[in-house]
Amino acid sequence: MIGREAAPLPLWGLMAEFEGPTEVVEAARRVHEEGYRKVDAYSPYPIEELGEALGHHRSWLPLLVLLGGIAGCLGGYLLQYWVAVIAYPVNIAGRPLHSWPAFIVPTFETTILFAAGTAVLGMLALNGLPEPYHPVFNVPLFARASKDRFFIVVEARDPKFDLDRTWSFLLSLAPRSVSEVDN
Repeated sequence: MIGREAAPLPLWGLMAEFEGPTEVVEAARRVHEEGYRKVDAYSPYPIEELGEALGHHRSWLPLLVLLGGIAGCLGGYLLQYWVAVIAYPVNIAGRPLHSWPAFIVPTFETTILFAAGTAVLGMLALNGLPEPYHPVFNVPLFARASKDRFFIVVEARDPKFDLDRTWSFLLSLAPRSVSEVDN
């Protein structure tokens, strides 16, 4: 429409930039204590304490890998049983049709195959990957997240989020800067 201004993009959240890992972990701890739950942190390398400070304690991935391994074990064994005993029963040299010692190595291999496949696919699904676009990419300072900067983002969909109060709270954490993250 001519003559009409475009509506501003809705705010996705607020991002605070920190110098080092100790500062971002302490800030994440304070953000969690303040009651914010829709929070994410970004760092150039893994920081184990950061996840704990944000309140992320459990993952479903170990259970998924276990279930994938059990499915691979049962699937591999049952496939061999079905082929050797039901579909193509061939008696060679008086060998029993259900010769379970011969099934152990392929069963082990299918267990590993299914567990590893479940680990990869489960990790991608639980992390929401692949994600070619994320709103934090709109902040020019975020390009340093893979080099030497640490960031905490409080999403606007957090129930406790209020633009002015959250902005002033993030400033009280002594960051290098606080930026708006647009959608």
